[in-house]
Amino acid sequence: MLQKLVELTNAGNAYAWGTWMLALLLGTGILLTIRTKFVQIKRFPLAFRLMLRGAMGKDRFEKETGDLSPFQALTTALAATVGNGNIAGVATAIYWGGPGAPFWMFLAAILGMATKYAEATLGVKFRRKAEDGTIASGPMYYIEQGIGGSFGKTLAITFAVAGAIASLFSTGNMMQSNSVALAFNTQFKIPFWLTGVVMTFLAGLVVIGGIKRIGTVAERLVPTMVLLYIGGGLFIILVHFTAIPQAIWLIIKSAFTAKAAMGGFIGATVRQAIRRGVSRGLLSNEAGLGSAPIAHGTAKTHDPARQGLIGIMEVFIDTIVVCMMTALVIILTGRWTSGLDSTALTISAFNSTIPFGGVIVALSSALFGFSTVIGWCYYGEQCLEYLFGLKITKPYRMVYLFLTFIGAILQKENLIIVWNVGDMANALMSVPNLIGLILLSGVVGKVTKDYFTKERTFIQ
Repeated sequence: MLQKLVELTNAGNAYAWGTWMLALLLGTGILLTIRTKFVQIKRFPLAFRLMLRGAMGKDRFEKETGDLSPFQALTTALAATVGNGNIAGVATAIYWGGPGAPFWMFLAAILGMATKYAEATLGVKFRRKAEDGTIASGPMYYIEQGIGGSFGKTLAITFAVAGAIASLFSTGNMMQSNSVALAFNTQFKIPFWLTGVVMTFLAGLVVIGGIKRIGTVAERLVPTMVLLYIGGGLFIILVHFTAIPQAIWLIIKSAFTAKAAMGGFIGATVRQAIRRGVSRGLLSNEAGLGSAPIAHGTAKTHDPARQGLIGIMEVFIDTIVVCMMTALVIILTGRWTSGLDSTALTISAFNSTIPFGGVIVALSSALFGFSTVIGWCYYGEQCLEYLFGLKITKPYRMVYLFLTFIGAILQKENLIIVWNVGDMANALMSVPNLIGLILLSGVVGKVTKDYFTKERTFIQ
């Protein structure tokens, strides 16, 4: 039965991430880049400064409407974004798509920065207050209100249903606990079930407090976990410093030539590199997925474009920094030819240079996975509250946590099921969101123009 499920999800995943999906995703990024006049490039220095202001506690937000500070909204989105897609997902992309996959991941991220800007901007612009006084935000609201009519409502409902599926059955919980359990079993021989129990219990302590507790935890957790992983990765890259030009050339060359990957075959490698690179890039940075505006929309700010600029940094940190570091470590160490996949491949690459490298990956996997579990719990909760109201919150959290445990014990030959379901759920979420972004691209362009014509913007 499980073998048939593997075959079915493989087929579904191949269709979900076919040429049509890649064209829609990249095309939306190109459109938004043009509509915003290359905001992710021209305004990147300002976006970086705004992020630093928040990190240093210099944001002026006390009197603004919202649940979280702008920086807390960023770290909450990053908590959900910087997950095991950065560790296991990058490794899986290289295993199946070859060393050229990171090139397409990088390209998708450049365009994804404009997409994320638009999502965060619209998230703030179309947010509303929920029955309990908290902020409700996300694609379901900007699609319904911005597009309107039965078409807008249908797209909004479709997104909410897909978001609930993704958070309950893969991206949010099962995929993360799966990778964490694999990392701890590989490095420390800890039973899968034990990792699942501990992770589920700790996540429950956080998510029961709602978005404000999640934001508080994320604000402290995200910088720590990112710096830990970057520190280990940078050390390995410096050790292999002289091989960096050769590694970069291998990535670029393999993106356009038929070089066989460990999990693929030579004739399909270019197509696999593009598909795996773009899909794993989306799985990692979630640009176009529609999840992040649920968090960014809770920011205490009155300027939608300001939070949009902060959203740009989410993709930059997640993919341009963390994912590309993982890719370089795997390729520089030569472990991409080892035949290993997922977290085991990244652990092998770190262990090849640092005696305790696997410990760094295992701990990073745990922190990345845990942060994603708590962030995605909120995303799924908001999707279901849009559909059914506040009464669904408590039952949802219980089911979510239970499935987090189930994800940890689904391993070995069944591992691909979890990743395939995650990819398909991401595609299902992305379609209505990307349609919404395309139709509302004019709104994004106008908000951007209005924001940058205000002289006071540049002294904030």
